[in-house]
Amino acid sequence: MSSIQESFSEGVSLAHRLDPRGKIVVAALFAVLLAVSQSYVATLGGLGLALIWLALARLPLKQVVGRLLLINSFIFFLWIVLPVTYPGEPLGQIGPLTVSRQGLSFTGLITLKSNAIILGLIALIATVPVITLGQALHSLRLPGKLCHLLLFTYRYLYVFEQEFHRLAQAMKVRGFQPRTNLHTYRSYAYLAAMLLVRSYDRADRVFQAMLCRGFHGVFYSLRSFSWHRRDVVFVTVSLLALVAVLFLEWRTPHDTVRI
Repeated sequence: MSSIQESFSEGVSLAHRLDPRGKIVVAALFAVLLAVSQSYVATLGGLGLALIWLALARLPLKQVVGRLLLINSFIFFLWIVLPVTYPGEPLGQIGPLTVSRQGLSFTGLITLKSNAIILGLIALIATVPVITLGQALHSLRLPGKLCHLLLFTYRYLYVFEQEFHRLAQAMKVRGFQPRTNLHTYRSYAYLAAMLLVRSYDRADRVFQAMLCRGFHGVFYSLRSFSWHRRDVVFVTVSLLALVAVLFLEWRTPHDTVRI
C-alpha cells in the first residue's frame, strides 16, 4: 500500500493504452525543449501540443485544474518578485519599486513554460502506473539501481508515513505541544532523526529478507511491452511536432518576442 495517489493512471483512453516507453521518451524530450525555450511562439506551440495530449488522455478536468493551481501557487510569488527585480525598461512604479517590461515578459514566459511542462507530464507520465513506469524505465536501459529506488520508494512511502504518525502520536501522549521555542525545534529534530534511524533499520531488514528469498539485483515481471501501430504513429507525430516547436524557437526574431 502506498500513499501516492495514481488516479490519473486509471483509464481506458488512447493515452493510457500507449506503450509507456514511447511516452517516457517523448515526455523527456518535450520537457527539455520547453525548459530551454526562450520565445513565446515556441512556448505557446508546446502548450498547444500538451493540450492535445491532455485531450487524448481524457482526464478529469477538475483534478487537472487542481494540480495546476498547486503549481501556480508557487509561480505566483515569481509575479511578486521578478517584475520589480528584473532589470529592463521601466513600465510603472509600485511605491519605491519599478516594474520592468522585461521582468513581466520573463515571468509570463516562465508561467507558460511551467504549465505546458506540467500538462505534458500529466498527460504522458501520470497516465502510467508507478510500477509500470519503473519497468519501462528499466527496459529503456536506465540504471537498475535508479529503477529499484523508484519502486522501493513507491512501495514503502506509506510505511514511512505511518511510522511518522506513530512517533508524532507518541510525542503528543507525552504532553508535547509545539511552540516557537528551542524545545520544540529540538523535539522535531529528534523526531526527524528517529524517523531516519527507523527507516534505515526497516530498509536493512527488508533487504535481508529479500536476500533470504534469493534476490540478486533483478526484478522479474510477467508483463512485457510491445509496440503497436498506434505507438509508432504517436511517437512519429509527437517527434515531428517537437521538431516544429524547435523550428519556431530557432526562427523567432531576437527583437520581437524573444527575451
